[in-house]
Parts: sequence; structure tokens; C-alpha cells
Amino acid sequence: MASAILVLPIALLAALFMSFTVGGNSNSAPVAPAVGANALSVLRAALLVGVVAGFGAILQGGSISETIGKDLVTGVTITPLAATAALLTAASLITIGNSYGIPIPSAFTVTGAMIGVGIALGGGFAVHEYIVILEFWFAIPIVEGVLAYGLARGLQSDRLPETVGIPFLAGAVGYALANIQLTIIPSPSGAQGSVARYLATAYDLLPTPVVGSYTLGMIAVSVVGGLVALAATRALLQRDEAAGINQFLVALGLIVVFTSGGTQVGLATGPLEAIFETTLQMPAIFLLALGGGGILLGAWVRGPRLVQAVSNEYATLGPRRSIAALIPAFLIAQLAIVLGIPISFNKVMIASIVGSGLAADSSSGSGVSPRKVGITVGSWVGSMLGAGIISYALYRLLNALLGGG
Repeated sequence: MASAILVLPIALLAALFMSFTVGGNSNSAPVAPAVGANALSVLRAALLVGVVAGFGAILQGGSISETIGKDLVTGVTITPLAATAALLTAASLITIGNSYGIPIPSAFTVTGAMIGVGIALGGGFAVHEYIVILEFWFAIPIVEGVLAYGLARGLQSDRLPETVGIPFLAGAVGYALANIQLTIIPSPSGAQGSVARYLATAYDLLPTPVVGSYTLGMIAVSVVGGLVALAATRALLQRDEAAGINQFLVALGLIVVFTSGGTQVGLATGPLEAIFETTLQMPAIFLLALGGGGILLGAWVRGPRLVQAVSNEYATLGPRRSIAALIPAFLIAQLAIVLGIPISFNKVMIASIVGSGLAADSSSGSGVSPRKVGITVGSWVGSMLGAGIISYALYRLLNALLGGG
């Protein structure tokens, strides 16, 4: 059996490599609409992505790690060697995609790789889990496309003034932000809590349940958050409408980046979660910090190229359609965190950009590249199947060379 002293450092380096790759790949996409709308430069976007996504990884990360590390196969526990094989496979495939300007979905790739090594360990297929994940994945392009298209059409309508439509959307985002799950906020169940739940509980605000454990007090706190966001955005627009729209677009993009850090770090740290709990007996926050650091470095080093590719090649977006693309991405990503479903921000953002881009007047010359979209869909399918096969073979090879583990 391979020595844990040898394998664990390699596994940690593989997790760092994977988080570095994710930082340059998936977490860059949310700012692409802002760059495409000329509200943010490519280099400045990459710098902000690293910092904000790193914080998101630490403050929201970990909710998807359990799915990646424990729920994709049955009957076995992922070993350090298996985690290493899966992470090296996924990170290598994503890096190759980055090199050719093809956004390889990290969630598809990591999921396929983890299933591959799990089967190589002798585990079984977690069919029910796959059904839930696949249903969510297939729903993403439909739901996001429809939402982004509808929002884009609404924001382009002459019947809806800018000083009404955009502040209203800002208020909806503010309401949602009050309810996002954060690792630094405890909840009675021991899971991640939200600002709305914490304040409503701490001050015993209107404890009457509305739906499940969601109370009137939580609604009240969330409404206050929404009104603050609405008022602040309206003030920006009244002072300078064009500048206010761009400022809101950048702020919204960074909120989505924060969310993406929380969803994507689990793809790098999830394979090692069981190892940290049992072998190393260390708090998960250290693992999240490792992933957050890798995401930060990846965004700084590799992010600019993908930001440029996504912003320029999928659709030429103006500020209004960019806002319409970002809001569905934020909502879908937060839902994924709540449900513990791994998602790829390439898929999330591309679906939103395509839906928003379709709202453009065909005579304007702005639209979506069918060829690029077709290549992307092919990469989604091929990455999951390919990662599963490669990781299975790589684990078997490493296991034979190292004598077990």
C-alpha cells in the first residue's frame, strides 16, 4: 500500500492545481458580461475575480464538497490516491481547454473523474444522485435562457424607465443576498446560516413560520436589505444614469463571482474532504483556504484569456443585457449551493449570455455564435465521459505502480 506520507502531499498539490485551474476557468465567466459591456477592463476584472472569488470560496464554500467527496459513488471511501487521480485528470482537461480557448465545464469534468475513480475502487453507481444532478444540469440552460431573455427584453422596453427597472432588480438581488448561506453564520441545524435567519432569530423578529422554517421575521429582514439596495441603485442612476448602470453592472458581476467561488471551490476540495476529517483530523476551513488561495492565483494568472473569449465570442452585450445575464446566474448558483449540487459556471454563464444575446435586435449585428455554442455543448458531454474513463485508468495505473492506496 502506498504510504500516506507520500500520497497526501501529492493529493494536496493536486487540489491546489485544480483550484488554480478553476480560478482561471469557471470563476472568470461572471465578469465577462461586464467586460463585454465595457464597464470593466479585462486585467482589472481578473484581479477582482481572484480576490472576490477567494473570499467566496472561504465564506460560502464547502456545501458542495460533501456531494463531490461522498455521494457520487456508493460502498467506498475516496482514498488519497483516488482523490489525486481524479483531481489531476480534471485539472489537466480543464487546462487543455483553457489553452485552446474552449471553456471546459469544471463540474462535469470533476463529477466524471470522481465517478471514474470511485468505480475503480470497487464502488457502485449512485443512480439517484445522478438523476438529481442531471435534472438540475439540464434545467439550467432552459431556465436561465428564458429568465435572461425575459429580463433583457424588459430592460430594453421603452415602457420601463431605467430608474425603475434596474433599481427594482437591484432590490430583488438585495433580498436574495440577505438569504445566502455563509459559513461564518451558524444556524440551529449546524449548517451554514444566512443574515436574515441570524438577525430574525437573534432579535426574535416575527417568528411565525411562512414556509418550513422560513419566518415572517426573515422576510422582514430581507425586505429591508432589498429596499436598501433599491434606494442605493436609484440614487446612482439619478446622479448619472450611464455611469450608474455600469457601476451596478460591475457590482452585480462581483456578487456573482463571490457566488461562483463558493460553488466552485468544492470541486477542488471535495475529493479531500473525507481525508481531512479522518486522516488529518483538521477543520474544513483549512481546506477551503487552500482552495480559495488556488482560485485567487488562477484568476490572476489565467483568467484574462477566458474573460476575453467569453465576453467577445459568445455575444456582444450592452449593459442592460449584461445585467439580464448576471441575475439568473446568481440565483441559479445560490440554489445550487442550497441543494448541494455541483455546477459549472461556464455552463451557467453561457446559458445566461445566450438567452440575453437572443434578445438583441437581429438587425444590430449582435447575437450568438452557433458554432461556438455547438463546440461548447460538445465539450460538456465529452468532458464528463472522458474524465471518467481517464481517471479510472489513471487510478489503476498509479495503484499498480505504488502498490495500493
